Amino acid sequence: MMDWHIGCSGFHYKHWRGKFYPEKLAMTKWFNFYAQHFSTLELNVTFYRFPQLSFLQKWYYTSPANFRFAVKAPKAITHYKKFNDTTQMLTSFYDTINSGLQDKLGPVLFQLPPSYNYTDEKLGKILNALNPAFKNVLEPRHVSWWQPQIFDTLAAHNISFCGMSHPLLPQEVIQNTPSVYYRFHGVPDVYRSAYSTQALRQVVDTIKNNKTTAEAWFYFNNDIEAYAIDNAREMLTIVG
Repeated sequence: MMDWHIGCSGFHYKHWRGKFYPEKLAMTKWFNFYAQHFSTLELNVTFYRFPQLSFLQKWYYTSPANFRFAVKAPKAITHYKKFNDTTQMLTSFYDTINSGLQDKLGPVLFQLPPSYNYTDEKLGKILNALNPAFKNVLEPRHVSWWQPQIFDTLAAHNISFCGMSHPLLPQEVIQNTPSVYYRFHGVPDVYRSAYSTQALRQVVDTIKNNKTTAEAWFYFNNDIEAYAIDNAREMLTIVG
């Protein structure tokens, strides 16, 4: 039986008031409202600020028992230092999210800068940096990373390649490990466009047709018009 985890990339969007969150609902109650509709969340706030244990613990204790969090690694690691001399930072990051989210911690997403093209040296640096005890996911933003041998190398280290729906990158679903991770950024207008039922069904069918897949993590990042909510709900319906 395959596990489906379908939700949104972030939840704290002011422009969702009235479109998803009730007009008079206090912002402090937005996460609880979100958790009534979805059982997973991709934490994007950790990309901009190093996660604090107290905030993670609050999310842990206020979320339902079956709730799972994907956590995006800080850009200080992936964009500024680009995995150079980040051993202490990564150790602290892993320890914090593990202690804060405990059994509700799902994949750990490492997004690379758009200009970060593939080289053997860069891949080796990433492989040496990531802790294999965690469910690591790599999201490149440069087309040079879309190579079968790279998928295989990552799989050998139990690192999932994050496929994505993005106007400037290949949109195929990459399934290099039993854990599939896919992000919907919006096409043709990034962060804005909605997805058709046909497009969503096609992705779901692709996953279902691969018998080696054990779990799928899908997150919608087309938040501007709150289409992320509608698309995530519809995909949940399609999955059944």
